[in-house]
Amino acid sequence: MAIAIAQHFDTEIISADSRQFYKEMLIGTAVPTKEELDSVPHHFIQHKSIFKEYTVGDFEKEALDLLENLFQQNNVVVMVGGSGLYVDAVTKGLDEFPAIDPTIRIGLNKTYREDGIVALQDQLTVLDKVYCSKVDMENPHRLIRALEVCIGTEKPYSSFLKKKNIKRPFNTITVGINAERNIIYDRINNRADLMISKGLLDEAKSLYNHKSLNALQTVGYKELFNYFEGKCTLDHAISEIKKNTRRFAKRQLTWFKKNTNTLWVAHDDDVVGIIDSIENKLTSIPNE
Repeated sequence: MAIAIAQHFDTEIISADSRQFYKEMLIGTAVPTKEELDSVPHHFIQHKSIFKEYTVGDFEKEALDLLENLFQQNNVVVMVGGSGLYVDAVTKGLDEFPAIDPTIRIGLNKTYREDGIVALQDQLTVLDKVYCSKVDMENPHRLIRALEVCIGTEKPYSSFLKKKNIKRPFNTITVGINAERNIIYDRINNRADLMISKGLLDEAKSLYNHKSLNALQTVGYKELFNYFEGKCTLDHAISEIKKNTRRFAKRQLTWFKKNTNTLWVAHDDDVVGIIDSIENKLTSIPNE
């Protein structure tokens, strides 16, 4: 759909999928095909290495710089992707946090290596119950980030969130694609099987020695790493990939449905009608 919209407006696409940034992660992140990439200019696809730290703040700055250039050529740019925090970073701005002593993160990383993710979960439950209800509790990077702020400031991480929205020099129209849950889950299951058939197992093997990197704390890789370590069978690992992807999709929907201004369309709606709806929204935006 993003490609169809971009072609209609003769514009370009910014990817806000935080895992498709990495060139070493091709199959497990479902990077667009060569034909898709060739059909419309894409940005932020496989442009970084897993060995280089790349934060949401880095993405925000680079995307805004790119948008400034793209808007000189076109009034519309399309951003697509499922990483809600990265979408919000560009459209709304990031929250501001005070500087944190870097030794705190070092200590938290040590706790994670030695005691596992449960130790981080338990600590955050004590320090910030509000954020626990929002964050992906299976993502150690997010837990460590929240904990270092809690510890470094002696205040809950959630107390720093969304105190103000930053005014951007552009307007945003948000389009969401919806489908019945059974359709979403069937597509997730088929997607996982397709990834395995395309060689995800070998891709994960090639990355196994670097499994501690933040980029690899990703559904589709973590489960296969457990298989390589003899913690489960391959069939069980694949089943876990499907289950954890379904859970992730549920969290995505929860995140995106918080935006009450989203134009929700059905997955099988005619794209021409969807573009007409977008055109109508564009005409209703006042000239500034």
